[in-house]
Amino acid sequence: MAFGRLDKPAGHQPISDINVTPLVDVMLVLLVIFIISAPLMASRLEMELPEVATPVRSDAVEDEAYVTVALDAQGQAYWDDQPLSDKQLSQRMTQAAQVDRSTEVRLRADQRVPHGRVMQLMAMAQQAGLARMGFVTDPPARSAAPEGGR
Repeated sequence: MAFGRLDKPAGHQPISDINVTPLVDVMLVLLVIFIISAPLMASRLEMELPEVATPVRSDAVEDEAYVTVALDAQGQAYWDDQPLSDKQLSQRMTQAAQVDRSTEVRLRADQRVPHGRVMQLMAMAQQAGLARMGFVTDPPARSAAPEGGR
């Protein structure tokens, strides 16, 4: 003899509602992140590069081969204070590399020269075969007030 119910229990019914609370939480967190990061991505810092105090190289040899290349504020290139076009400058660099590959290019660039122009000149020197490059800077201007005084 078996005892039991004749009807079977229906069991748990699936929940057919969607829980949107986690979705709203995630969307609010993403909105806050966007609100905080949007101004950071759009901001632009305009500055002039400062003058730097550079130490004198102790390993520099007085008679080492070097050439001086200067860039003025408009990006005009000068080879030993003589204005040249980019093609002429490239030819001069190639000639200098053929004479001595260890020739150093000493670059004097105005601080208002765009960074891209300096990079073009560096790439031009590298393509010509000149791998050594030095950057010439001015020492910082001395202030009128003494250090630590008023």
